[in-house]
Amino acid sequence: MSLWVFTAQPRVRALSRLQIVQKHLMSTNANLEKEVHLVKSGCAGIITLNRPKALNALNLSMIRQIYPKLKEWEQDNETSLVIIKGAGEKAFCAGGDIRAVTEAGKVGDRLAEDFFREEYILNNAIGNCQIPYVALIDGVTMGGGVGLSVHGHFRVATEKTLFAMPETGIGLFPDVGGGFFLPRLQGKLGLYLALTGFRIKGRDVHQAGIATHFVMSEKIPDLERDLVSLKSPSKEDVADLLNSYHFKCKSDDKFVLAEHMDKINRLFKTNSVEEILQNLKRDASPFALQHLETLKKMSPTSMKITFQQLEEGATKNLSEVLVMEYRLSQACMKGHDFYEGVRAVLIDKDQSPKWKPATLEEVTEEYLKSCFKPLGNKELKL
Repeated sequence: MSLWVFTAQPRVRALSRLQIVQKHLMSTNANLEKEVHLVKSGCAGIITLNRPKALNALNLSMIRQIYPKLKEWEQDNETSLVIIKGAGEKAFCAGGDIRAVTEAGKVGDRLAEDFFREEYILNNAIGNCQIPYVALIDGVTMGGGVGLSVHGHFRVATEKTLFAMPETGIGLFPDVGGGFFLPRLQGKLGLYLALTGFRIKGRDVHQAGIATHFVMSEKIPDLERDLVSLKSPSKEDVADLLNSYHFKCKSDDKFVLAEHMDKINRLFKTNSVEEILQNLKRDASPFALQHLETLKKMSPTSMKITFQQLEEGATKNLSEVLVMEYRLSQACMKGHDFYEGVRAVLIDKDQSPKWKPATLEEVTEEYLKSCFKPLGNKELKL
């Protein structure tokens, strides 16, 4: 759910944190309408995330508008597909509204439960949408933005697309169904992306298997116009139109990680995070040593959670993964590293988080098991 572009704010006293959360939720109807636009055009329902100054970061009020409209369009005989896009020139969606969730978690406010619960319910609805769902990921697409796009039928990347799941760097894990789609990428690419937070750009997002199509950004308005002009299109009709745009943009460019895939598959194929670090150290190539240093900066707890999340997610369906990830989200809300990671990376920006525990060896199996345990009557129900 990461949002990595953040406007620094003065630290607030503990007593005022709850007021910030409440203010966040008490937006006027006018403001809600500005945050996300939901309109019908031709055969399509169009969702426009409209917080360009915040890189279209997803908040709870936006989720609560999008979900019922998506379900409504699904049942509407006059709506044949859904298109989701971001306003502005920079981002599709850079992640979740991390400031509000952080402040809520610190004071035990239920936003820390509700945000993840309702976000994951929306992710599941997208993954099970009964009509074609097209995400135009023309810009920054991270964390929560990945959840709004990757589970749909079609994801259209452009040269402006910047994809990453950087959560291990802020004491979280690659949620929003990351446990489902990441282990299904080629070889060990998903685990590599999940642990390192490596950023993929442009055509590489398609070549990695994250996007289904690639189109130049300047062609997106034409593509959208042609999509809404289709007459009662089937999924195959939508695919044919997207393919026609995609094939006009074909290129012989190699995948940015192509020369490293054999190494990634070998070094990251292990039974533990500790073994990955040992493999990288033993390999000692510039590529391996660079990523060894990267992993040393990440939260040990987050890396161990992420490793097990992807292992278990490889054999689960999307709904099962989201139930698992909700358990993990609530474990992180009760822990230390999420708040410390947000402080170090996004608030104080000293880039020097003090993780607790500080080493992989100190993260016990007993603690990991507790993170994955069912939540009883607070379990996510899909």
